[in-house]
Amino acid sequence: MRAIWTGALGFGLVNIPVKIYSATQDSSLDLDMLDKKDYAHIKFLRVNEHTHKEVSWENIVKGYDYNGKMVVLEDKDFKRANAVKSELIEIDEFVKEAEINSMLYEVPYYIVPDKTGAKAYALLKEALQKTEMSGLCTFILRNREHLGLIKPEGNLLILNKIRFQEEIRDTEELDIPQTEVKANELKMAVTLINQLSGKFDIKKYKDNYAASLMKVIKAKAKGQKFEEPKLRISHSAKKDLMDQLQESLQAHKTKKAS
Repeated sequence: MRAIWTGALGFGLVNIPVKIYSATQDSSLDLDMLDKKDYAHIKFLRVNEHTHKEVSWENIVKGYDYNGKMVVLEDKDFKRANAVKSELIEIDEFVKEAEINSMLYEVPYYIVPDKTGAKAYALLKEALQKTEMSGLCTFILRNREHLGLIKPEGNLLILNKIRFQEEIRDTEELDIPQTEVKANELKMAVTLINQLSGKFDIKKYKDNYAASLMKVIKAKAKGQKFEEPKLRISHSAKKDLMDQLQESLQAHKTKKAS
């Protein structure tokens, strides 16, 4: 596994040399884009707008159009913007994880200490576990400032990149129809929720769609024919809501008994 960031994690006056690793990987199939006419692969090229020739990565730089003047930025310019944050993840305050809206969570990363920072790393991890707190921090990754939440998970620390408040859209523009919920319907819905309740176990859930799609790919490769699947509509506006809830409860009992 290759580190995507190297620097230090700071809390108070304690600095821990660390490396950041991506904690996630894509489970979807890597599909190629093809020309419909002859199934030739589609390629994306980095082309100079004047010469129309392809430009290699080592000859590409980043720039910003400032009042009609193109200002070219080098790697050192990004560090000049904030040299400290480019190499230091500073915990600004400690908060209860339950206070963080789940909509804010974005991408998780593993934080791994260098050998010289192992003791301070273990101290921070155990202190967070004991206090049941998480560290709120800001950091620079890929030339952008991010907000993050550091929390203990097993024997390591996890850095969850979270969104800034301004990145969450306002709900005022949504048209949510107002309706009255009947007491007996609410009681039945609560019963259904209680009946379907269980302890969260992520291992029970797999990316079944990718596996099913692979079966289709293998079957098509063998020239097999398919019967088009039909979607079974279970919801009906004409049906009474109580009837649908009762059928849901009965269906779960039947499934559990079989």
